[in-house]
Amino acid sequence: MIADRKHVENPRAIVWFRKDLRLKDNPSLDAARKAGQDIVPVFIWDEEEGGRWSPGAASRWWLHHSLKDLEQSIESDGGKLILRKGKVLEVLPQLAKSIGAETVYYNRVYDPAGRCVQTAVETELSKIGVSSHSFNGSLLNDPWDIKNGSGKPYQVFTPYWRAARSGIYNEPLPYKPRELSFIQTGLKIEPLESLNLLPDHPWHQKLNSHWTVSEDEGHRMIKRTTGEVTQFYSNRRNIPAVDGTSKLSPYLAWGNISPRQVCHAVLNNDAQSGSRGENKFLTEIGWREFSYHLLHHFPRSTDNPLRPKYAAFPWREDAEALSKWQFGNTGYALVDAGMKQLYETGWMHNRVRMVVASFLVKHLLLSWKEGASWFWDTLVDADLASNTQGWQWAAGCGADAAPYFRIFNPILQGEKFDRSGRYVRKWVKPLKDFPTKWLFKPWETPSNILSEQNITLGQNYPNPCVNHAEARARALEALATLPKN
Repeated sequence: MIADRKHVENPRAIVWFRKDLRLKDNPSLDAARKAGQDIVPVFIWDEEEGGRWSPGAASRWWLHHSLKDLEQSIESDGGKLILRKGKVLEVLPQLAKSIGAETVYYNRVYDPAGRCVQTAVETELSKIGVSSHSFNGSLLNDPWDIKNGSGKPYQVFTPYWRAARSGIYNEPLPYKPRELSFIQTGLKIEPLESLNLLPDHPWHQKLNSHWTVSEDEGHRMIKRTTGEVTQFYSNRRNIPAVDGTSKLSPYLAWGNISPRQVCHAVLNNDAQSGSRGENKFLTEIGWREFSYHLLHHFPRSTDNPLRPKYAAFPWREDAEALSKWQFGNTGYALVDAGMKQLYETGWMHNRVRMVVASFLVKHLLLSWKEGASWFWDTLVDADLASNTQGWQWAAGCGADAAPYFRIFNPILQGEKFDRSGRYVRKWVKPLKDFPTKWLFKPWETPSNILSEQNITLGQNYPNPCVNHAEARARALEALATLPKN
């Protein structure tokens, strides 16, 4: 409610925020506006809702700052964001009763645990006479709306996107803040700190210097994407030393922005400039949609391979090797650079994500689930659908996955995509002045050059934790143990 507008008592409604932490293009908020109801905005933090896949440390950091921004935005429009901690199934009906809400509006989430919570909440609300209405605020298409000719889910991206691509033309909802009737109920306002979202480990403090978390910043990043990224996306997206990707993923993960807003901006820019570089970029939005499509239809895929035969894959257990990978101490410069970038910033370049994932599941022969768990905890853009799909793709066990026998050579990948070595030198400090010729294989470097660089392998930079040729052979031997079909 705008402060200078006299308020008239209307039926009350709760807008239950989930992964839609924005005011613009928010279908649940817009529905409450259109209904002419007094709006009570609510966010409930249930740290156990997702079970094993409850938000990790980096995601919780992002959530904290997103809620802080949302609080400020709602207050500027005359309302107060009600924050609560606990089981949604208990807290939300209690809130509805205490304020006399007739309706609860919310935007759907699509992870298995979240879907179960939504269904149970609607049942409980109906028992106390409160209606509920849900909307799609996170995707271009609901996952169940896209089916193949047999009425079954797609498992290959290209035909899926052919069927779903029209969603890029969905228009964002008009934003009419003067018609939003936020009210203050007199309920106790819990401070954001009471949710205890920020990790105890000081690691998260590094993130403050790399990210600005807000709805406005999300829109600035969209503008940057249409102005700087899409035009050269096809050529630059694989070069980790170049800022050639959008970095919109964390803003999409918690709903600071919507995919409709992104597509709308890109298409408008296309119409004005005639550039077609954005086509490839919109395909990346398509992969996000495809990942949600798969997660909805195959909810067990978070912990189980989509291709059943991979359940018998002979993964190793090696805590020491896993730790070397997690903290960028493998001895392979591109892999180490990526893992250090992740730990420093909560983000990693997509090309490098593929390389480090391949290294874990093929060179080290460690389960894709180990990688998925680490990414889940350390990525600010951690998204269950995309995380699951990405790791199953790398391990060859998912839908439309890269074949397991296609094994990235981390040396050649570095030489091809980081030719000057600028990316590696930025993140692997002992190698910051290392000659490019030897940068991706320091173990082959002549001893006099190692001495000049003050590098002692095994001391201030690790020896390779595995031999590439031997690791490749071991991976193919493991693959050969699986059934052919």
